[in-house]
Amino acid sequence: MKIAITGFSNSGKTTIFNALTGLSIDTTVYPTTGGEPHRGVVKVPDQRVERLSETYKPKKTTHSTVEYIDYTGLTKGDPKQNRSVLEFLKDADAVLHVVRVFKDEAVLHPLGEGNPLRDATALRTELILGDLELVERRLESMELQSKKGKKPDEAERRALLKCREAFEGEKPLRDVEFTADELLSIRHLQFMSLKPEIVVLNIAEEDLNTGKTVELQEKASGFGPVVALSGKVEMEIAELSPDERAAFLEDLGIKEPALERLIRVCYGHLGLISFFTVVGDELRAWAIKRGTDALNAAGKIHSDIQRGFIRAEVVAYDDFMAAGSMSAARERGTLRLEGKTYEVRDGDIINFRFNV
Repeated sequence: MKIAITGFSNSGKTTIFNALTGLSIDTTVYPTTGGEPHRGVVKVPDQRVERLSETYKPKKTTHSTVEYIDYTGLTKGDPKQNRSVLEFLKDADAVLHVVRVFKDEAVLHPLGEGNPLRDATALRTELILGDLELVERRLESMELQSKKGKKPDEAERRALLKCREAFEGEKPLRDVEFTADELLSIRHLQFMSLKPEIVVLNIAEEDLNTGKTVELQEKASGFGPVVALSGKVEMEIAELSPDERAAFLEDLGIKEPALERLIRVCYGHLGLISFFTVVGDELRAWAIKRGTDALNAAGKIHSDIQRGFIRAEVVAYDDFMAAGSMSAARERGTLRLEGKTYEVRDGDIINFRFNV
C-alpha cells in the first residue's frame, strides 16, 4: 500500500512523515518548492504475525508494508506548482491530508491566519482543479484525434464528461458513483480526487484529548475519516525505545502511536484485510481487499499460483492457535479445502495447491 502525504506548506507534513516512518528528515519553518520526494517503508504492525512466528519459528518473517511519500506542500492558486507536486504522488493508493491546527508564530501559515476547515476545503479545491485540468486536456486531445479521423473511446469520453460535471459542482470524484466500466476507462489518468482520503488534524500538544479537538474532528468528519494527533509529539515518540515509548504514551493519555493508529484507519477505509502463508522457511502477511476470492488472493502471491490454482487449504487464525499446528487443525476439522470462489477472510492462513 502506498500513501501520499499532502497538505499546504507548513502544515507539518514532513513532521508527520517522520512520526510515521521513524526517519529524521529535516523540517523547515518556511515553504519549499523543490527537491526530491521523501519515501519511507514501514511494517504493518500485526500481533498475529508475531504469534505465528513464535509458533512456526521460520527463518524469515515478512510483514505487509506501507510506503509513505512526502513531497513539498501544495500552494493555493498556483496550478503549475501543484501540478509538479501531484505528479510525484499520483500513483498512491490513498491520500493522507494533513491540516494544520497548531499555532506557532515561528512557522508561517501560507494562508495567513489559520482556519482548519477552510484549509481542508481549500486543499480539496486545489485537487479538484488539478483533476479538472487533466480532464480538459484529455478531452481536447480526444477532439483533436477525432478531427484527424481517429475514433475516440466513447466510454472514456462519457466518463470524462461525468467527471467534469462533478468538478464544476466542486465535488471530488470519490463522492461520485461510477460503474466498474467507467472506473476502468479513466483508471489510467490517476485522478487525485478519486483516491480515498484520510484527514490528519495536526494539533498542538496542549490540545491532545480535549473537547476542542473532539469538536473539530466532528466538524471535519464530512471530509472522511479524521485522525487528530500532534505531529511534533508523535515524532518524538517514534524516536524512543519501546519501553520509553510505552511510558510516554501513558503519560500523555495516547492509546497507540500514530504509526499504528493511521495504518489501522487506512486499512479500514480502504477495506483491506490480511491473510498469511507459510512457504518453506518464510511466514508472510499479505494485504488484500475485503471480498477478494481465493483465486485472486493466489494471484497476489504469484501469477503462476493463480493460473495453476487447484485448491486452497484454509484455517482461521483463531482455530489454528487453538489447535497449535496444521496437523492438529486437520484432526479437529478446522482445516478445510476451498475452491476458487471462496471469499478470503481476515486472518486466514492459506496453503495454495497449484499445478503449472
